[in-house]
Amino acid sequence: MSEPLDKSAIALGPRIVASGGFTLLYKEGMGLIEEVAAYLDGDGRTESRGLPREASFVYATESMRLTTRLMQLASWLLLQRAVNEGELTVENARTEKEKVKFSATPDHRGGPGFAELPERLRTYIAQGDRLFERVQQFDKLERGGIAEAAPAASEGSIGDQLARLRAAFGRLQG
Repeated sequence: MSEPLDKSAIALGPRIVASGGFTLLYKEGMGLIEEVAAYLDGDGRTESRGLPREASFVYATESMRLTTRLMQLASWLLLQRAVNEGELTVENARTEKEKVKFSATPDHRGGPGFAELPERLRTYIAQGDRLFERVQQFDKLERGGIAEAAPAASEGSIGDQLARLRAAFGRLQG
């Protein structure tokens, strides 16, 4: 007869967040922030001058949303990096992260004038949305919310991988 499995939960979230996966996310996030800032200050400014009035308004709105979202992400990434490097305690970081209120991702992108936006801006918006989703998954993991981290996980995502692990280990425990 085999020994019963220990039913106590192991906090995988903090370990995953502290792993190389975070390093990749950090580099990608900070790289995107720099790239978008350079675009909005340079080519984006030039591209926006030739837009029709409606698209010009949408450009201003979407570039502001993107900038706000990326600054929120930068705050989260910098706080998490400080924890990973031992410069900040998890508790202090959580207190600071509570001050970072992520803007909700719109359910639907588009509307009048959106299709007329420069392609690069639309690409940056999509990249920002994907990065935001990944940061939210990491944040839930860091907080220990593994079960909530993957309700609608896409194949290969962190949530998908965790769902597969839960399914595999659930069969072993049952």
